[in-house]
Amino acid sequence: MISASTKRSTLAVILSLAAAMPAEAHVGIGTTSSFAAGFAHPLSGLDHMTVMVAVGLWAAMKGGKAVWAWPLAFVGVMLVGGALGMLHVPVPFVEPGILASVVALGLLVALAIDLPVSAGAAVIGLFALFHGHAHGTEVPEIAGGLEYMAGFAVATALLHAAGIAAALALGPRFRSLARAAGAACAAVGVGLAFGVL
Repeated sequence: MISASTKRSTLAVILSLAAAMPAEAHVGIGTTSSFAAGFAHPLSGLDHMTVMVAVGLWAAMKGGKAVWAWPLAFVGVMLVGGALGMLHVPVPFVEPGILASVVALGLLVALAIDLPVSAGAAVIGLFALFHGHAHGTEVPEIAGGLEYMAGFAVATALLHAAGIAAALALGPRFRSLARAAGAACAAVGVGLAFGVL
């Protein structure tokens, strides 16, 4: 059993690290024409990094088919959203949807919400559409843009895997630490929404 003071300390460290990182994962930030730029992009913004790790944590908490289905749903629908953005197909509420994803997925992990695999995939897919569209709109309509999206997809999958790997590494302690990380994710979302982070 992890003590309350350890949980509070862990949460404080996570929030401190999160506050020190720039939130630059929105349209128009950085280069978007290479695999390396796409790979680095999810690691450069709090919104993307926290959501992608949260998907992995939530999938690991659910277990079973969710371990592969939920990350696959995120990556697949994110690429569809990216294609829509590259084709200039409008999707409403992209930025609010991205911010909502940080809070909602953080709360789903923090509260250990147990949804059926299909319902969880639908929730994750909705948020992935917003994330993908935001970045598809900034990708140039050239082959380099496709390389960028491929890099973005690989980095996304690796961040999902990091959440899942945490479950394997921590064993029985995972659930309580994952819930604390989910709370931190939700707090980051609120901070981003109010311009604090």
